[in-house]
Amino acid sequence: MRLALRELVRRPGRFVTATVILTLIAVLLMFLGGLLDGLIRSSTGAVRAQQADAIVYAESAQASFLRSRIDPTTRAEIEALPAVEQSGGLGVVLLGARVPGNGPRDLANIALWGYELAPRGVPAPPDDGEAWADRVLEADGVELGDVLLVGPARSPVTVVGWVEDTSYTGQAGLWANVDTWHAVLSVNRPDAALADGVFQALAVRGADVVAAIETGLGGRVEALTIDDAVNAIPGVTEQRTTFNQILGVTVVVALVVIALFFALLTVERTALYGVLKAVGARSGTIFLGLVVQAMVVTLVAAAVAGAAVVVLDLLIPPGSIPLSISATRIVISVVLLLVAAVVGSAFSLRRVLRVDPASALGSSS
Repeated sequence: MRLALRELVRRPGRFVTATVILTLIAVLLMFLGGLLDGLIRSSTGAVRAQQADAIVYAESAQASFLRSRIDPTTRAEIEALPAVEQSGGLGVVLLGARVPGNGPRDLANIALWGYELAPRGVPAPPDDGEAWADRVLEADGVELGDVLLVGPARSPVTVVGWVEDTSYTGQAGLWANVDTWHAVLSVNRPDAALADGVFQALAVRGADVVAAIETGLGGRVEALTIDDAVNAIPGVTEQRTTFNQILGVTVVVALVVIALFFALLTVERTALYGVLKAVGARSGTIFLGLVVQAMVVTLVAAAVAGAAVVVLDLLIPPGSIPLSISATRIVISVVLLLVAAVVGSAFSLRRVLRVDPASALGSSS
């Protein structure tokens, strides 16, 4: 092992090609992972922020806010269940908003929410005609105090404060009280207008409320945990599956690169391995040196790639690309690359075991 590390220090040029290629692969792996995290985050923030134990939809809505309707009678039955501690109406409408100072066609995509129970990081509902805005709207030129003209009816909504990570299906969250939400929904989506007291869904708090609601109102409503509600958002599962497949292929490419590089390196070192075996070195010791070299090269490549994607994340303007680089994603990428390094270098084991000292020394003389 010490011989392998010494070679890395004294002859780094031999490993430059593999390091450069692995660095590019690591950058791609971390960037794609960050893009996946950013897309999921921008699609699910509003639901993840709910400080509730369950989201309740109408049974026929298929966990869609826009198709769901919870009337006062159904809500009263839910609240009467012993397991339910508290409930709050919840609804959303997806619209475009005109921003002061921007062109008439330069609209900001917003998800206007009406809520009763404040989500995590969102204050209590503001006054009529006001809303808390997600900070991603700053990329569209929105500032505190701006009056956004929402929807085709240009309903005025004043931004009175900022919240973070509350986007929904890629549209920035705008959090208003129930009356404001009802008013904006009625004039901009008359076909979807709701009567007073009717909500699209309920955020419910309590122990084992999902089972209690399904037992008490089975067949009339659908209760989902927050995690299940997140996964039920259209496109989330498909995005995660597609990107994970791409990430898997990227890791396989890294494995192939490492396998080919160290296979060639083993061929070049056949005579050296013969000498080492002749003086008593075991095949396992020689192979362990190969694995150590593969892991060191991979760690160097991963460190450079990690720094590169962090800088890239800082340089990309907020709101332009849904990129979210986190320490967790970088660590996961490094672990996957290290696994690929170990597996890839293992392909050289057979060749190392087959090295015969006499033959190797004879071929080198």
